[in-house]
Amino acid sequence: MKSVRQEQAPPDITAIVLEVAWQVAEKSGAKSIFANVEALVDRKFPERLHKKVQLVSVVRDEKGYAAAQKITKKILQVPNVKLGRMGQVKLVVLMGLSSNLVQKEDKIVYLPQNPNDGSLDGLMVIDVAKEFNLITSPEVIEIDKSVRRDIFEAVLSLALELANEGREGKPVGAIFVVGDHEKVLEISRQITINPFRGYEESERNILDPRLRDTIKEFAVLDGAFVISSEGTLITSGRHLSAALGGEDFPQGLGSRHVAAAGISDVTNAVAITISESTGTVRVFRGGKILVELEKAAPTGRPSKPRPA
Repeated sequence: MKSVRQEQAPPDITAIVLEVAWQVAEKSGAKSIFANVEALVDRKFPERLHKKVQLVSVVRDEKGYAAAQKITKKILQVPNVKLGRMGQVKLVVLMGLSSNLVQKEDKIVYLPQNPNDGSLDGLMVIDVAKEFNLITSPEVIEIDKSVRRDIFEAVLSLALELANEGREGKPVGAIFVVGDHEKVLEISRQITINPFRGYEESERNILDPRLRDTIKEFAVLDGAFVISSEGTLITSGRHLSAALGGEDFPQGLGSRHVAAAGISDVTNAVAITISESTGTVRVFRGGKILVELEKAAPTGRPSKPRPA
């Protein structure tokens, strides 16, 4: 009598990665494990985890936040955009530093998601102190000296959304200059009508979710957005006149990035750019790039290098 061969169920890669993560965190001395909340729902975790290592749920929306509250007290909210694995790492470290869930001397374990199906398919141990310069710049910790952290995070989130979505199916390039707006206005000039003029400050704050679509519409026009350190939209369509005199600026970047670097060099503002050709989002302060966030390549394939 012939036996019927039963097909084995495919391995649960996410479960395997999670189990290994606890062991790696304990043995490496990592303070935290960061994982996207979608991969954590309905999972069981070792009781020893919360005694030695803190689990941080990474969430992208209100639904994820509600789910995370049932799993752990530590929650990191990031923009709801698709990024490549290295982009995910940089964003988690950047937002973690901003929210004080990560300190510069920490060692953390991060479990990146597959950009296509959302599964956990890797494990990274990040010694923030040793790899800081590869991920971001030390000046990122001091951003709150120029701009409120919630304002910075709101503008960064908006820039990442624009970089990923574009507008009407077309890629968008843009500059957001945040903080020290009076000096920024002194060394720049208006090239289009200011659409925010005449409105009360309470009606043009970057934290107002009702303004996001309006800002995205104006992002396709030439010129930079200027935003106060408190989040008030001062104007858009601004030509930035400052030139960068330093020699350390990376070669090969276009005029938009040079303008952003220049304005951040001669003011206390933070500038955030979107590359129209690659969708890379860059943050500038003091004339330097603090961090570069590359969006995920289509269908998970590596994208070919293109000029910014």
